[in-house]
Amino acid sequence: MEEVTGPKAICSFSTVFAEVRVNPDLGLVRLNRFVGAYDAWIINRKTARSQAIGGIIWGVGQALLEQSETDPASGQFRNRNYTGYLVPTMRILRSSMSYSSAVSKEASPLGVKGLGELTAVSVAPAITNAVFHATGKRIRDLPVTVEKLL
Repeated sequence: MEEVTGPKAICSFSTVFAEVRVNPDLGLVRLNRFVGAYDAWIINRKTARSQAIGGIIWGVGQALLEQSETDPASGQFRNRNYTGYLVPTMRILRSSMSYSSAVSKEASPLGVKGLGELTAVSVAPAITNAVFHATGKRIRDLPVTVEKLL
């Protein structure tokens, strides 16, 4: 087999797992445990860890809290400020979050494989799948709310 030479795409990969608790009477979802593992070639472990935790928090907010309401007639946002916009707090995030990164064998020409939004994009699907396994209800539009569960 002939060896391929020249530029090639170097992509980062991740896998995440979420465990939730859902109150059957109230429909409240609590994140119990979250684990994220990322295939990246990182330069600074401390900043990579911070980026991973920030992405996890972003994904939790997307899955459970954040919602922009739009006016169907005009298409404009109804909530123009943050008074009704919910974001994750430590009360929601006090679950145990874990992060790990594996060192890849291949990296970009600069010698890195970045984390970027990789840390956030798979969090909401992991949480909604955990909600499905806990309740049997498949939520297909975010955020997961009490009204959608009851």
